[in-house]
Amino acid sequence: TLQTHGAVSEQTVREMAEGVRQRFGADIAVATSGVAGPGGGSPEKPVGTIWLAVADRERTFAYRLQAGKDREKNIQWSTVYALNFLRRFALGEI
Repeated sequence: TLQTHGAVSEQTVREMAEGVRQRFGADIAVATSGVAGPGGGSPEKPVGTIWLAVADRERTFAYRLQAGKDREKNIQWSTVYALNFLRRFALGEI
């Protein structure tokens, strides 16, 4: 998956969330990957591209976000968003 799609991709974060859940025997897991900045972006995956995934035993959801160019804000914002995504998933809202 990494060689085919790269680290910042829907496929990779899905595998990350599913893998960590299985490895640790967790009921639910969350994974994130992105280009926080200030460098490292590309036309396909510009700075601020963030992928999140949550997985339980039966389903996996992934979501793409597009943030700004400020590294610290991108890290903080994506962390808050990931935790809220996990909360909503656990509550059955998504």
